[in-house]
Amino acid sequence: MKFYTQYLWFETKKEKELVPITDKVEEIVRASGIKEGFVFVSAMHITASVFVNDEESGLHKDIMEWLEKLAPSGQDYAHHHTGRATRMRISSACLQDSRF
Repeated sequence: MKFYTQYLWFETKKEKELVPITDKVEEIVRASGIKEGFVFVSAMHITASVFVNDEESGLHKDIMEWLEKLAPSGQDYAHHHTGRATRMRISSACLQDSRF
């Protein structure tokens, strides 16, 4: 069985941001030389998520609005008293942290 591992790093500029990675994942698969198998993509941070959907601006806007309704800004979350990034942690919990 063959394995190939590569890490992608992203620095986002906003509190919530959608970062398309399909092209990068395809490039990594090509570079691996592996012709058959599975690709495992994992967000290696508690406030990050990986999800598969259409690359369509209206859908992205809808997702961002849904996440804002789910975990609105300006709230006094209990987690603020013991940690930080509460809204991002709630949002990522509702999405997925990895995909095959």
